[in-house]
Amino acid sequence: MAPRATMAWEIGRLDAHDQAALVRRGEVSARELCESAIARIEALDEALNVITHRDYDAALVRADRAAGPMAGVPWLLKDGLDYRGMPNRSASRLHRDAAPGDIDFPFTRALDDGGLVALGKTNAPEFGLLPTTEPLLYGPARNPWAAERSPGGSSGGAAIAVATGMVPLAHAADGGGSIRIPASCCGLIGLKPGRGATLRARAPHLMEDLLACDMLLARSVRDVEWAMGIVTARALAPVPRRDKGLRIAMVTTNLNGDQPHPDVLASTLRSARLCEELGHHVFEAPPPYDGPAVMVAFKAIWAYLARDVLQSARARFGAAADRAVEPWTLGLGEWAADTAIDDVDHLFRAIEDARRALDSAFGDADVILSPVLGLPALRIGELAPDADFDHIMQLMFDYVSYTPLHNLTGHPAMSLPVQPGPDGVPIGTMFAARRGGEPLLLELARQLEQAAPWKDRWPGCVPGANMG
Repeated sequence: MAPRATMAWEIGRLDAHDQAALVRRGEVSARELCESAIARIEALDEALNVITHRDYDAALVRADRAAGPMAGVPWLLKDGLDYRGMPNRSASRLHRDAAPGDIDFPFTRALDDGGLVALGKTNAPEFGLLPTTEPLLYGPARNPWAAERSPGGSSGGAAIAVATGMVPLAHAADGGGSIRIPASCCGLIGLKPGRGATLRARAPHLMEDLLACDMLLARSVRDVEWAMGIVTARALAPVPRRDKGLRIAMVTTNLNGDQPHPDVLASTLRSARLCEELGHHVFEAPPPYDGPAVMVAFKAIWAYLARDVLQSARARFGAAADRAVEPWTLGLGEWAADTAIDDVDHLFRAIEDARRALDSAFGDADVILSPVLGLPALRIGELAPDADFDHIMQLMFDYVSYTPLHNLTGHPAMSLPVQPGPDGVPIGTMFAARRGGEPLLLELARQLEQAAPWKDRWPGCVPGANMG
């Protein structure tokens, strides 16, 4: 029997570590822990539109045999990630009738081995190509802090699920900001690991391997540390011992050479002051890289991925592909086909120049602090996949104007919910480190978590969120 309703909400306020402790102490079984998550999902999903595939019966079987340090802790996968027994629709009408998959990869197997229990999949934009979550297949997911606002993307459904306590952990993937963007919009910890730092989560693909990585969104630093530890693919740099605080360079100029929205800038400055109060040395710095060149390179590679998706769809579905894919996907793929890359060497030289510039900057700074996004969380519809193509292209890169850098250079970066936004909708702050510096970012995150306990902030849609 599932735990009573009030107990289900109480469990939802706990992080993964505390939920696992309930099972170890025998206060609830692993099955009951998952049943409580299912109850929360079903209570909230109609309003928020998070879940795209429910795998509850199989999940409860998995719960009964779960073992490992997080035995019984429920989690959700992003639509687009392969998992044995669940369909992979990539939020596309092309794959509306996709059959359950029969493959998985080391990333998800490691999480299974750690005891996590997958309950289903979460809403995401078609093929992960937008920084909002409004696919035509599923409809828009809604930010739990303000229903008219976007939760970000592309891992928007995952962020909502964790922010509301549906589950303590949810998978997110980041090819241009898709872990950090929804973490910023929904008030979570979103770590984008460095290139090659984690186990493989998908089939090899030259451009995806250049840009994309995977991690779990969470509300507590210790949960992210655990996830990073269990999916790490290589040794990470130890945190150096020091007598003084970190050297933190604050870069507020985005890749377009512009300053962010005033609310974003104010939040960033407040985060910088908090770092100073904790004993770190914060200094303003100009971007050490050629931002416009980075943006041109990112757009070219990102659009190439859309072109690759479109070509594959046409090869498989013929003329029906153009009718089924979203107008945005079709437009981006055709834009890429019409945009000749005259000098591939120049493109990759821009990426290498940016990587070298960041490496050099980390000689003078331990961490670089910046906004996550150029604007606060957008309203639903502003970047809808059936909006005008030119409008999307312009607004997209005013909004997503900081995060693509680290996908191109391979450096780790993390969004932290240090400061609440002025209207209550979260605005994250981004911290980046040298390659292999994930442990340093997590150490800083622990300090900030103690000083600004964001785990105590709950969106108003959660029953009892404002109680005691």
